[in-house]
Amino acid sequence: MFTGIIEEVGRVIENTGGRLRIGACQVLSDAKLGDSIAVNGVDLTVAAFERDWFAADVMPETLRRSNLGELQPGDPVNLERSLRLADRLSGHLVRGVVEGVAKIESLAPEGQAVIVRFRAPRELLRYMVVKGPVAVDGASLTIIDKTHDTFAVSLVQYTQAHTSLLQKGIGASVNIETDIIARYVETLLGPLRT
Repeated sequence: MFTGIIEEVGRVIENTGGRLRIGACQVLSDAKLGDSIAVNGVDLTVAAFERDWFAADVMPETLRRSNLGELQPGDPVNLERSLRLADRLSGHLVRGVVEGVAKIESLAPEGQAVIVRFRAPRELLRYMVVKGPVAVDGASLTIIDKTHDTFAVSLVQYTQAHTSLLQKGIGASVNIETDIIARYVETLLGPLRT
């Protein structure tokens, strides 16, 4: 489990389709083989590491559902170590299980914030509500607007500076994880609707 509070923006060193190597420092300060590190919101297992990089194997299913297969050397990625039970939960519960991708549709300044609108598949939008949580490339954000095929979030200055979101352009893909509670409610109430 993760909180969606990004600890570090790392850089892709290599991506061979089945193995991803990421340059990082902070998230490796106490790393061990087998630890979980979220890369753009995808929970990956540390398979090898040195002082300033780690490698993780990426399953074909993960490549199909996420933007990890698109990553090129030098690309920035959001990184977060897994949650310890004694930690504060400053974001929301993020599983690190990406459900699909959305595309950045627009970036609009609003005071010191930036409103980012994403075009997303309807099967993901159904689990999103205004003022509810969403993880975008692993960052815990609050939905401020939703249409039948888009949703928007407002990035505060800290998020602008400490994630890779504003380093992406219009049309870039981002990983999406919706709120797990909505999925549980749908599953539990489903039999009652018949």
